[in-house]
Amino acid sequence: MHTLTPNIDDCFAVRQAARHISKLYERHLSEAGITPTQFSILSTLGHSPSSTMMELADAMVMDRTTLVRALRPMLRDGFVAGSSTEHSKRRLQLTLTPCGRAKLDEAAAYWRAAQECFERSFGQQQAASLRSELFRITRDVSNA
Repeated sequence: MHTLTPNIDDCFAVRQAARHISKLYERHLSEAGITPTQFSILSTLGHSPSSTMMELADAMVMDRTTLVRALRPMLRDGFVAGSSTEHSKRRLQLTLTPCGRAKLDEAAAYWRAAQECFERSFGQQQAASLRSELFRITRDVSNA
């Protein structure tokens, strides 16, 4: 018989919180016409100007097919460019285009507003602690 309740389910708690926070960022970033996932991809490419599909998937902790679906409109809209690498025609090298840089700069103001809204309601110190713990999970616990 199933006796697990949601209040002791770590996965449920994390997923519920992620959906709640994502909605906040979606509301703000929709003003720039992008999703939180697209913002994270643009931001990641902004910090690593030339990444392979696999490197970006690893950085985003996404499987390749999910990343391809997220990238498709960004490639179409010219925010990201993809080209085959010298070593392999199957390895796609992704770069942030000037149009993508402009979209990232535009969206950053909306992202900051979402960030400030979350930190106001949750607490700036608590938000920093939460981020630290969540990054620790992806770094230390993800291989468990």
